Amino acid sequence: MTMKYAVISDVHSNLDALEAVINEIPKTMPVLCLGDIVGYGPQPNEVIEAIQSLKPLATLMGNHDYAVTTGDVEGFSDHAAAAIEWTRQHITPANLHFISTLRSAVHFDVDNTQVALYHASPRDSLFEYVYPGISDREVKSLIELSKCRVILLGHTHIPMRFSLESGLLANPGSVGQPRDGNPNASFGLLTISGGECNFDYGRVEYDVDSTAAKISKAGLPSFLASRLYKGV
Repeated sequence: MTMKYAVISDVHSNLDALEAVINEIPKTMPVLCLGDIVGYGPQPNEVIEAIQSLKPLATLMGNHDYAVTTGDVEGFSDHAAAAIEWTRQHITPANLHFISTLRSAVHFDVDNTQVALYHASPRDSLFEYVYPGISDREVKSLIELSKCRVILLGHTHIPMRFSLESGLLANPGSVGQPRDGNPNASFGLLTISGGECNFDYGRVEYDVDSTAAKISKAGLPSFLASRLYKGV
């Protein structure tokens, strides 16, 4: 049996980017969402509702989602904290309740292959950054810690893939705020077949001008618009 999943992460209230990615994903393909649905961007309610309409197999809480639900912005940059506060003022009670019910880690089984989803890391599912420069030894350690064959992470906004004998560790990058120098929305495609696991990336252009204009109109920090053009 071959199973394929679309993997999205770090949408960050960017509806234009999310809609572009949705249009690239086959409508019958199950979706895994690795968190940070809100924060930074200008359309938190619309993004939450668009993700809900996809009926994802799993939807995680990210650190920005957590900050919006709690008001705790310790460790956040000034522009990130400002966006959190703006989101808390504009999110609907129903959507706030939805993100408050999410977990930052989920494990499940696909055809006897164990899959672990973390917003950040098996060691700290909300806040630890795992970047592409990680060593194979540390990748193996994270795989062993998860006790799963496949680990999918978000949080860094940078696509990443490690395939070792012990398992697969990958990050789909960010839908709504890529930081790998490519401004196009990023997503992942996970394939599991007969115990074999593969992970590929997809990139899609979206209307950055539209999102930037909405950020400006909302009164959010201008840096949150300018960075989208550079993918940083």
